Amino acid sequence: MNDPKGSFKASISWMQGSALTIGAVLGSGVLILPVATAQLAGPAAMVSWVLMGLLSIPLAITLGRLASEQPDAGGIAAYARRAFGDKAGAVTGTLFLGTVPIGGPICALIGANYISALFSLNSYQVVIVAAAMLIMAVIFNYRGIQLSGRVQIAVIGSVAAVLLAAVFSALPYVEEKAFFPFAPNGIAPIGVSMAMLFWAFVGWEMIVHLAEEFEDPIRDIPLSLMISIIIINIMYLSVVFVTIGTGAYIGPDNSIALAGMIGRGWGHWAGAVTGILGFLTCYGTIHTYVAGFSRLVYAQSRQGDFPEYFSSLHEEFHTPHRVLLVLLPVFMVVLWISFWFNINIGILIQFPGTIFISLYIIGMAAAVKLLPSQGWGRYFAALSLIMCMIIYCFTGWIGLYPFALGAFGWFVQSLRKRSLRASEL
Repeated sequence: MNDPKGSFKASISWMQGSALTIGAVLGSGVLILPVATAQLAGPAAMVSWVLMGLLSIPLAITLGRLASEQPDAGGIAAYARRAFGDKAGAVTGTLFLGTVPIGGPICALIGANYISALFSLNSYQVVIVAAAMLIMAVIFNYRGIQLSGRVQIAVIGSVAAVLLAAVFSALPYVEEKAFFPFAPNGIAPIGVSMAMLFWAFVGWEMIVHLAEEFEDPIRDIPLSLMISIIIINIMYLSVVFVTIGTGAYIGPDNSIALAGMIGRGWGHWAGAVTGILGFLTCYGTIHTYVAGFSRLVYAQSRQGDFPEYFSSLHEEFHTPHRVLLVLLPVFMVVLWISFWFNINIGILIQFPGTIFISLYIIGMAAAVKLLPSQGWGRYFAALSLIMCMIIYCFTGWIGLYPFALGAFGWFVQSLRKRSLRASEL
């Protein structure tokens, strides 16, 4: 899409797209959820991971289909606009404001805590490390998506190497008896684990915001998503398999199960390797989300839903630099508030997490309307829509948060429409 105030540079390859997508999806969940789900469902937790991996396929395919056929930096908000009108697009864009500005600092704190365990940092130093992670993500994205993509390839390559080292170190200690009884707590925990695992499979939507910057969107976006799905599922299932097979989730040290598995092959280096892994996985998530969010705000400004100030690109780097410059102080404020008031990260992360589910619901509903009736596109979208709506039922009272934020967006859009009509009279 051309824009009088600048246009994006088409420079993302399928390899960079794969790394950016994997970075968005593969977050700190791989470090904590294998243990959490195994404690809940026993060896049957593997069923939960397999099912969630399979259910993520139609969701990712649907988003990839929309992005490759209708590339737009507005992503889900743009598709909601085309399917349901301007107000729906504006409201969807408003929902995104409750995701990355909150989730980014939280993810940075999680990553900083892994470094803290390695260097015995105090709480102030943890916040400084978290702030440094956020600053790095903004700087790399400010300098251009090509540099950002290369950085993400290095990050994801390092994460994959360390995870594979952990798996291979633990494989000789896997015992068949560890998988029996297979479902010690019954079948119900498998479903509960799936709701928990939704957070490990969020992030596919971020590649949609980068669609205008792919060298060949029709070829590279589906290819990036296909590679990402395969690699992410292999990583997840490998870690879950050795976590259960070695019984690492049982006992008082289960919170550092991954470190224990790495330790069998790396000895006293286990703590350092685990700390670096935690830092890199969290940074990779922040890196891609900053890229996607900045494009979303730029696109919404281009449509007139957000202030016009954000609707221009950097002359040299072709990035939404103004969004990034404003996002950084917002990050610092959220980081300071979470530290000063000692807000529980586990509770805080549920707010952006719930919004992401609601955004998937909107995106899949838009896909049902926008995708052609021929082929499997609409069926995949409908299946994903039903899945997301079921999972949303498990969000509890926090499920009201997207409705409140959406109502605010609806109100602002109504005022804007009224103002435009008044100026025309």
